Amino acid sequence: MLMPPPLSLYVHLPWCVRKCPYCDFNSHAAGGELPFDAYVDALVRDLEHDLPLVWGRPVHSVFFGGGTPSLFPPAAIDRFLQAASARLRIAPDAEITLEANPGTAEHGRFDGYRAAGVNRVSFGIQSFDDGCLQRLGRIHDSSEAEAAVKLAQDAGLDNLNLDLMYALPGQDLAMAEADLARAFALQPAHISHYQLTLEPNTVFFARPPQGIPDDDLAWDIQERCQALLAQAGYAHYETSAYARPGRQCAHNLNYWRYGDYLGIGAGAHAKITLGAEQAILRRWKQRHPAAWMEAAGSAAAIGGDERIEPARRPFEFMLNALRLHEGFALADFEARTGLARHALEPALAEAARRQWLVAEAGRVRPTALGRRFANDVMTLFL
Repeated sequence: MLMPPPLSLYVHLPWCVRKCPYCDFNSHAAGGELPFDAYVDALVRDLEHDLPLVWGRPVHSVFFGGGTPSLFPPAAIDRFLQAASARLRIAPDAEITLEANPGTAEHGRFDGYRAAGVNRVSFGIQSFDDGCLQRLGRIHDSSEAEAAVKLAQDAGLDNLNLDLMYALPGQDLAMAEADLARAFALQPAHISHYQLTLEPNTVFFARPPQGIPDDDLAWDIQERCQALLAQAGYAHYETSAYARPGRQCAHNLNYWRYGDYLGIGAGAHAKITLGAEQAILRRWKQRHPAAWMEAAGSAAAIGGDERIEPARRPFEFMLNALRLHEGFALADFEARTGLARHALEPALAEAARRQWLVAEAGRVRPTALGRRFANDVMTLFL
């Protein structure tokens, strides 16, 4: 039987000051004054249209992603959260995250976000090296990055994530170490540390920048930085996520545990378990902000709906769950896919033979070797 898992809410705010050359997200450079009020109105209509999918279910986390959500004034975030709270059962202790670009941080804004209900901020720092930031097309410099984090801390927000990238154009091992040293000095609760990749449909993919570290140097940087993060007290709990004790990202954990999430806003994606139908629905919205805003509140805003067939569920589940160092419980696999655990047995046996996975006491977890060959492990479940 499919059992509805925990539910999260994802809210997409699609605009940014300037599109970064490595970014493949649904983000759009702001051209003039943004329609904040009209967009929030459309978000509420979109939420109301999708409410029948999740009637009565509590929401354990809310995530404002983008784009650059910190372009939106606190009053807009507050108005949306009040409207959402009137329509959804948002848990009193829900984690509410807002992504922020240091280049858009202003004095007083974080006080407003906190008053609205935001209790976690994720900063897109990427690097503390000004040369690397320029080559990445970022709109902030290192001093602005540090100042933005301190503004949030001064507002009483202590659950902060810093996004850092490595294997950047022109970066060497010492520069990557220096990035972490400056991050540690700010004492964030969480650090996301991931390698720059050249994604299709980006400027960097079409015109790769000069000076990207080769595979050997990228591996050296990864190993060294993982050691430094561990020494600084950040537990490596997911492929690219490190946290102080008790400060793992609840919203992202729900994704990786194959939980449910309602997605509203331009280009937002949702995954919802429909218990009465014993089905898993994936839904995505129209990507372009203007087209989505015009259609929000009606079926015309939906870019597509798809039922996930049982044969695809093991791969989808494992693609997420095996990102976590803790692995997963076989009972959770059964509850969240509606399949018996023996559906995994042939692939699990092969992964165990290759020493990629360990299954014991009803749980499955990746080994250190399995984490290094994650893509190969996943293909066993296709």
